[in-house]
Amino acid sequence: MDLAYAFSGFAVGAIVGLTGVGGGSLMTPLLVLIFGVAPATAVGTDLLYAAITKAGGVVVHARRRHVRWDIVGRLAAGSLPGALITIGFLHFAGIDHRALTRIITQALGAALILTAFAVLFRHRIQQWGSAASSTRLRAIGPLTVAVGLTLGVLVTLSSVGAGALGVAALVFLYPRLATVEVVGSDIAHAVPLTLAAGLGHAHLGTVDWGLLMSLLVGSLPGIWLGSMLSTRIPDSLLRSGLASLLILIGGKLVL
Repeated sequence: MDLAYAFSGFAVGAIVGLTGVGGGSLMTPLLVLIFGVAPATAVGTDLLYAAITKAGGVVVHARRRHVRWDIVGRLAAGSLPGALITIGFLHFAGIDHRALTRIITQALGAALILTAFAVLFRHRIQQWGSAASSTRLRAIGPLTVAVGLTLGVLVTLSSVGAGALGVAALVFLYPRLATVEVVGSDIAHAVPLTLAAGLGHAHLGTVDWGLLMSLLVGSLPGIWLGSMLSTRIPDSLLRSGLASLLILIGGKLVL
């Protein structure tokens, strides 16, 4: 089973390398639907998996000055309290295991469907952001914090959203931001968010450490291979295929 987990990490890593998204969107439902891992454990384990795998990306983007730390700070001002509040709610509300499984499964399915639309309509979202930017300029700071808060809750419940949804939010809020700055800032925000949420899940006892190690062993070479192949496959084909897969999986979980 460890080899199967490592192979799954490799496959998901390759898709992340190819498309730039899909880590939590694919890993968590894969663990739940294929391997039968409890949804809470799948989410908690995937959050720490995401924090570790994205940490290297932050270093690279920061060295190349692709990170807008002011934007990262605004997002984190909302997302970190959102993650902590959600963990606190799960801890103190006394929700039974069956109800917790249902909540996380529904949140995961909804997040996957939202992610699919974010992947499909990224350019349209950027156009909407450009059209609304002049009337939204004064409220940009509070809006960014509010988006961070929403991401904090959603990511903590589902492990999905720090990637594609974060990018979509930044593209809408900051349509004039260079693509490399959008990606760099999103990754820089995702690391502390997924780390805080993952450590919260570890406190709740919903992290499988052996599973985490197996996924990491497979994902690192997978990301490298996917990155090497990314220039050989049309981006539109990759994104359409990924979005279709996410809608199918999300629909299955929701229904």
